[in-house]
Amino acid sequence: MPPAPSGEIIQLGIIGIALLLLLFYGGTMWMSVAISRKQENADDYMTAGNRIGFGVSAASMTATWIWASSMYASVTAGYTYGVSGPIHYGLWGALMILFIYPFGKRIRKVAPRAHTLAEVMYARHGRSSQVMLAGSNVLGSVISLTSNFIAGGAIIAMLSPLSFGAGILIIAGGVLLYTLWSGFRASVLTDFAQVMAMLGAAVVIIPAVFFLAGGPSMFAEGVAAGHVTPQQESFFSSDAFMNQGAPYIAAVLAYAIGNQTIAQRLFAVREDLIKPTFVTATVGYGATVIGVGMLGVMALYLGVEPMGGDVNNLMPQMVGTYLPVALVALAFVMIVGSLSSTADSDLAALSSIVMTDFYGQSVGRKNVDPKLMLLIGRITMIVATGLALYFATARFNILDLLVFVGALWGCLVFPVIASFYWKKVTNRAFTLSVIAALVVFLPVRFELLPLEGVWALVVELLAIVGVGVVLGIMAFGFFGLRAAIVIGATATIAVLPFGFGYLRDFETLSGSLVAYAVSFLVCWALSVRSSQDFDFSVIKKVTGDFDEETPASDLEGLADDDDRMAGRGPVR
Repeated sequence: MPPAPSGEIIQLGIIGIALLLLLFYGGTMWMSVAISRKQENADDYMTAGNRIGFGVSAASMTATWIWASSMYASVTAGYTYGVSGPIHYGLWGALMILFIYPFGKRIRKVAPRAHTLAEVMYARHGRSSQVMLAGSNVLGSVISLTSNFIAGGAIIAMLSPLSFGAGILIIAGGVLLYTLWSGFRASVLTDFAQVMAMLGAAVVIIPAVFFLAGGPSMFAEGVAAGHVTPQQESFFSSDAFMNQGAPYIAAVLAYAIGNQTIAQRLFAVREDLIKPTFVTATVGYGATVIGVGMLGVMALYLGVEPMGGDVNNLMPQMVGTYLPVALVALAFVMIVGSLSSTADSDLAALSSIVMTDFYGQSVGRKNVDPKLMLLIGRITMIVATGLALYFATARFNILDLLVFVGALWGCLVFPVIASFYWKKVTNRAFTLSVIAALVVFLPVRFELLPLEGVWALVVELLAIVGVGVVLGIMAFGFFGLRAAIVIGATATIAVLPFGFGYLRDFETLSGSLVAYAVSFLVCWALSVRSSQDFDFSVIKKVTGDFDEETPASDLEGLADDDDRMAGRGPVR
């Protein structure tokens, strides 16, 4: 077993980094230009004609979910909570991808040619619910973009003489250039190449670090050296579940339902391919992210101290410490591919939201100027990149960002899902339930009020109800309303005996569960006696294509066939 790292890590040098970045972003730019059109179609820029084939859609979904932040956060989970940390991170994240598809089938049925979930909420309820969903996605995508730039800056600063600031500028510029060209179409096409690079690199890098760092003996020697606690050794760590697993279950369920990057792929994939796409992405994500998280477990057992005290440095630090230069270059490509695949998705999502929800629906679908719409989308990408660069200089903890945004979206999950199934849900019920959930969530999550006395009991009661809501939503997608009620009620009753006096010690988990509980209770209470009998066929009439003057032949094929998406021309 080699000695603990002395702080010396392999660097690729400015020339090496420059060549790798030129190869990666030059290749993605070439792919984007190859599918570009002299007259870009506004709808294709957002959803690629709603007919992406299986290969590209599954790869794109996998690449989008496997972002650099998920790799870094899984490594952080492994380092913080031990062997069960990456499992609690990767397994629950993978299962949430699986939970999307039953709801996704319903969403596509009622809105087959929509561009954003907020657009559908506009058709279902009106402006206020649309603004809430669109606004939360703007915030979420900017934070996601920021965290990916942070990841890129960290890896470049760690593995080259370049600074963190130079690193985030390079990553931001590379992603913006190829995404700006063809929008969502560029994002999904480059995702295919990026996910192949990520998966291939992961298969080589993780075993290589394991054996070069000492192999199986590192675990026994790490225990003997006192580097790990009994909780960190256990696959069934209650500490890991309560602080990592349980909050993440709630967070990623919200990501799955509320995130526009996921919804955009849902609207783009061919409707009959929704299930195989999301099942395939489930397997790809889980295997890759759990595997990468083991780098954090190895760092824990080896007694590695994060450089600069920043856990975001752990992944590049382990790679640069134990791998030869060729594998360091491969790991660099893997990380850059993962962060780029999600950063371009965030840019495409933000442009779609502004194009559709802030411009398209405000002037009316029949009055849209497609050229102006495309210009607005491209300007949005530039502005979002500038904002994310500004926020990236703060270098937030990536895991904290992910859990916060997921919990924030938790306020919207039940009202959004209910709006696709329950005719009684009103705009008032949707709006007030989200506002009420935010009002209660924020003081719990940020400990603005001490969790003591009556307030603590109220929060714990709501959190107990939240457990039933989360499990009930999961059950509803696969098994229907009756099973959801039974499972949700049973879960709430089961948690009652030990929830009081216990959940108050876990603010992150309690905040997420409270968001679900309050939004459910308020939305249900304001809707159950409603006389509204909404006709879901209205949604098809309100949502749809903006660029209707484009000939039908131009809308065919990016995705009737994966070959078309790969730039090999139309298949007849």
